[in-house]
Amino acid sequence: MSDNTLILNGQTVADYMKEETGAKVKELKERGIQPCLATILVGDDPSSATYVRMKGNACARIGVESIKVVLPAETTTEELIQEINKLNQDPSVHGILLQHPVPHHIDERACFDTISIEKDVDGVTTLGYALNAFGEADYPSCTPQAIIRILDFYNIPLEGKHAVVIGRSPILGKPVSAMLLNRNATVTTCHSRTVNIEEIVKQADIVVAAVGKPNFVQGDWIKPGAVVVDAGYNKGNIGDVDYDACLPHSSAITPVPGGVGPVTIATLIEHTVKSAYKLLLK
Repeated sequence: MSDNTLILNGQTVADYMKEETGAKVKELKERGIQPCLATILVGDDPSSATYVRMKGNACARIGVESIKVVLPAETTTEELIQEINKLNQDPSVHGILLQHPVPHHIDERACFDTISIEKDVDGVTTLGYALNAFGEADYPSCTPQAIIRILDFYNIPLEGKHAVVIGRSPILGKPVSAMLLNRNATVTTCHSRTVNIEEIVKQADIVVAAVGKPNFVQGDWIKPGAVVVDAGYNKGNIGDVDYDACLPHSSAITPVPGGVGPVTIATLIEHTVKSAYKLLLK
């Protein structure tokens, strides 16, 4: 299949989205509204700091303001909740991103759920998750939304297809399973304790890898002609899929880097601008 395999280039999708979002930013500014994303980073994890910087740079390129709140590693749950509430109450902030993961002593779920649903542009709250499951979310989790956006951009049919999602995190595996189900795919969700996982993956028309293990999905797991979406990102720019091994079996595949990642960031900015746009409608 490799000679005809379609490479699902996320940068192409992200560039298209930025063009659309950029036009909305311009319109908002002409009406006196400056879209603004607030990012909160707790501690000094270098990977998290890099992600926050990348998101800030992406905002700057499109004209969205980004506020960075950096808190020490010893910040308590209560102190973090106070910071989130300040941003909830600030009318100039349209989106709030709490960078995951936070230090272990913090109740991450309590902090996520403090974010106002109107500003939950990363789709991390329990309410946002529930709305997404019902197909009613304004701001679905960004990586799952990015996956669907890529599949739609390249006209990959979902209805009636068997999608196997590897991973069950509340901000990736579970929401993307729900979104695929809402699009009339038949969905199997696998995880680290799934028995004979390779046999299940071999049945998939669409494979979504979101397990957080480098090169986890092997080439001989892929049914000939399957679509492979790699939502993993591990040290050394390595995804959850063994790309070179899976490429010959796939009809379409996302690379790492340059696949889901750029679209995830573009989605975050799109959601922030959408939130700011709602001010015009009030």
